[in-house]
Amino acid sequence: MTSPLELRFLVLSASTRSGSLNTRLAQVVADRLAGHNVGTVTANLRDFPLPLYEVDVQEREGIPEAAHRLGDLLRETDGFVIASPEYNFSMPAILKNAIDWVSRIKPWPFTGRNGLLVSASPGALGGYRCLAALRTPLEGLGARLSSGMYTLPKADSAFAPDGSLADESNRDRLAALVSTFVQETEANAHYHKLRQKVTT
Repeated sequence: MTSPLELRFLVLSASTRSGSLNTRLAQVVADRLAGHNVGTVTANLRDFPLPLYEVDVQEREGIPEAAHRLGDLLRETDGFVIASPEYNFSMPAILKNAIDWVSRIKPWPFTGRNGLLVSASPGALGGYRCLAALRTPLEGLGARLSSGMYTLPKADSAFAPDGSLADESNRDRLAALVSTFVQETEANAHYHKLRQKVTT
């Protein structure tokens, strides 16, 4: 499957743990996106070390360079995927902190970007509660999140030795969701290109 537009996607793992299940899932998603003939950029939140957000810190030191780098990646891509673990029925503090810092950049880098949320967890719900909580700040910042979310329960036994998803039904679910996400992002990019032509 190919995309007539030159789309690029950021695939971000929100887990900094070595051997993270969500980093493995992020790579599976990136590989699936590559099959749609689009560009991908993979990253990990460990690449963007940030202090705990405080207004006093921002006023004294400005927005950290790492937040600007993450914001630039969002602006340079047409869509983003976040693979996040679930911590205590919600998102990890490191992810919320990164969102808080990036939100200090104006205009908001998330605004108008298509987004897909995925999670892998050893638990039975596959990180669903994390993704449900994550939607609120991202949609508030103007992201166009796909209505579908991908959860991978019992993820500690869900991957094959080569890193792919071992179960066919899990592969099929992800393939369908990624295909829809690419189509949504392509439609959004096409709309903005047409709009630019009309206004120029």
